[in-house]
Amino acid sequence: MLVLMPLMLGSTVLRWAKKTDDLLITKVNGDLTIADQYLQRLVANSGERLMALANSVALDAIKSDPLARRAFLEAERQRQRLDFLYITDGSDAPGGFDAKDWPVIARALSGEQSSEVDLLSPEALQALAPGLAARAAITLVPTRAAVPTERAVEDRGMIVHSAAPILLPDGRNGALVGGLLLNRNLDFIDTINALVYREQSLPEGSQGTATLFLEDVRVSTNVRLFENVRALGTRVSAAVRDRVLGKGQVWLDRAFVVDDWYISAYEPIIDSRDARVGMLYVGFLEAPFQAAKVNSVLTITLLFLLIAFVSVPIFLRWAGRIFLPLEGMTQTIARVEAGDMDARNRPDNASGEIAQVAGHLDTLLDRIQERDRQLRDWAESLERKVEDRTSDLRDANRKLEQTTERLIMSEKLAAVGEITASAAHEINNPIAVIQGNLEVARLLLQDETEKVKTEFGLIDEQVYRISTIVSKLLQFAKPEEYSGATDILSPADVVGDCFVLTRHQVEAAGIEVVQDLQTRREVRIARTELQQVLVNLILNAVHAMPEGGTLTVSVFDRDGDVVIRVEDTGHGIAPEVLKRIFDPFFTTKQAQGTGLGLSISQTLVTRAGGTLVASSTPGEGSRFDIFLPAAENR
Repeated sequence: MLVLMPLMLGSTVLRWAKKTDDLLITKVNGDLTIADQYLQRLVANSGERLMALANSVALDAIKSDPLARRAFLEAERQRQRLDFLYITDGSDAPGGFDAKDWPVIARALSGEQSSEVDLLSPEALQALAPGLAARAAITLVPTRAAVPTERAVEDRGMIVHSAAPILLPDGRNGALVGGLLLNRNLDFIDTINALVYREQSLPEGSQGTATLFLEDVRVSTNVRLFENVRALGTRVSAAVRDRVLGKGQVWLDRAFVVDDWYISAYEPIIDSRDARVGMLYVGFLEAPFQAAKVNSVLTITLLFLLIAFVSVPIFLRWAGRIFLPLEGMTQTIARVEAGDMDARNRPDNASGEIAQVAGHLDTLLDRIQERDRQLRDWAESLERKVEDRTSDLRDANRKLEQTTERLIMSEKLAAVGEITASAAHEINNPIAVIQGNLEVARLLLQDETEKVKTEFGLIDEQVYRISTIVSKLLQFAKPEEYSGATDILSPADVVGDCFVLTRHQVEAAGIEVVQDLQTRREVRIARTELQQVLVNLILNAVHAMPEGGTLTVSVFDRDGDVVIRVEDTGHGIAPEVLKRIFDPFFTTKQAQGTGLGLSISQTLVTRAGGTLVASSTPGEGSRFDIFLPAAENR
C-alpha cells in the first residue's frame, strides 16, 4: 500500500495534469478562433461598408461637385468612424500619398472590392490625415525576454485598409479608399476581450487578455503594466516572435506576458502583400489553474496520508500474527548458526500451523545438538592422537628447515661471489685496454693532446665511473674486503660535465642552454650518482621540448642547503601525472622508457641526505629542485 498506492496516485495525477493542460490549450485555441473571426469580420465589414457607399445614390449625385463630394466624404468618415476616406484614380491621393503602390487600391481600380490589414509609414499616415502619425507612435518599453533592439519608438501604423471600385465623373475607373488605425484602438481590443472572455468564463483570480501586435510591439492591448496603465509599447518574447513571425506558425502554449505567465495563443497577421506584419494574441492568467492543480494534489496527498495513518496499524497488527512467529524462527536459526546451540523457539500452546512448525524445529535442533556433542568428543580424541604422533615430525621438520636455509644462503653467497668476480674480470680487462690505449694516444699526440684534453678527461671520468660501479658490486658481494668514503664535490663542476655528455641531444633538439652557477659550495655525494641524476633530468627536459626551448640549470644556496635546479619550457606535466612520476616503472614515454629514471634519481638523492622535488605548469614547463646539505653542515 505504501509503495503501490503512491505510484498509482502519482501516475493518475500526472495524467490528470496533462489532460488539464490539454484542455487549457484547447480553450485558448478556441478563444483565438473567436478573436480571429472578429478581426476578419471587422476587415470584411469595412470593405462591405465602403462598397455600399461607393454604390450609393447620394455619392453618385454629388461626385461631380468637388466641394460637395469632400464634405460628403468627411461626414461619412466620421459616421463610419474611419481615420481617412478619399477617392482616387491611382495617381492622386491626399498629401501626395502613393496610392497605386498598394494591392488593395490596385484591385479596386481593376473593379474588385478589397479589404486587408496593412502597415503604413509615419510619412504615409501624416499624408492621409494630419495628426494620424502622432496617434500611431508608441514609445517602446524595455521588456524581459524580448529580442534586443535599438529602436525607442514604433512610429508605423497598422490599419484596416479597404477600397471599393467607383466610376469617376469622366468615365474612368476610380477607387473609394478608407482606413481605420488599429494603433491605440482600445475599443477594438476591448471588444475582442469582451467577446472571448465573458463573465464567469474563467475561474476566480484568472484574467483574460487580448493584444494586437505590430510585428512584436503591443500597439493595442488590455494587458496592464500597472493598475490603470496598459502595456502599450512592451514587446513579445523572442521565442514567440521566432515561431509566429519568423516561421509563420501558431503558438499554443504557456508564455511570459509582460510580468506573468499566461496560457497563450498567438497567430500571425498577413498584410495585402502576403507579409507577416503582426500578431493577434489572446490568453488568460495561468496562476489560478496552477494553484488549483497544487491544491488538488495536496488534497489527494493528505487523504492518502490520513487513510494510511488509520489503516496501516490495523494491517500491521493483522499481519503480525503471521510474521512475528516466522521472525522468531529466523532469529533462532541465526543464533544457532552463530554457535548458540541452546537457542530454541519454545512456542506457546497455540494450535496454529506456524506454532507446530516452531515446535518441530526445536525437536530437530535438540537432535542436532546431541550429534554435535558426540562429534566434538570424537574430534577431541582424534586431535590428541594426531598431536602425539606428529610432535616428532614437527621437530624434525624444524631442523630440516634450518639446515635448508643455511644451504640456500651459502649457495647464494657462492653464486654472487662467482658472478661478481667474473663480472669484475670481464669489465676490468676492457677498462685496462681503454686506459692503456688512452695513454698511448697521449704519448703519440704529445702537444696535440691539448686539443682533445676535455674529451680525454671525460673518458678518464667515465672509466673511473665504471670502476666505481664494479667496486660497489664487489662491495655488495664481499663487504668486508671493499670500502670507500663518500665523495665531496662541487655540484657546479658536475653540471658542466653533464652538459658535455648530453651535448648531442641538446643541440639536435635546438634547445638553448642557460647555466646559472651562483655557488661553489660542496656537498657529500658520489660524483657518478649526482652525474646520473643530472643526466636523467637533462634528458627528460630534452624530451619535453621536441620543438626547442630553453633549458636552465642553476646552482645556488638556500637555508644551509645547496640547491640544483633543472628547469625547462616544455609542454609541462599534468597534475594527475605529476603525483606519480617518482613511482617505479611509471612512464609516459610508452616503449621509449622503463619508468625507473626518476625513481632511481630520487633514491640516490635521498641516500645522500637530500630531497628531489618536482613542480610543473601544463603548457609552460617543469622544474626539478635537488636539495643537498652543504658538506660543512654535516
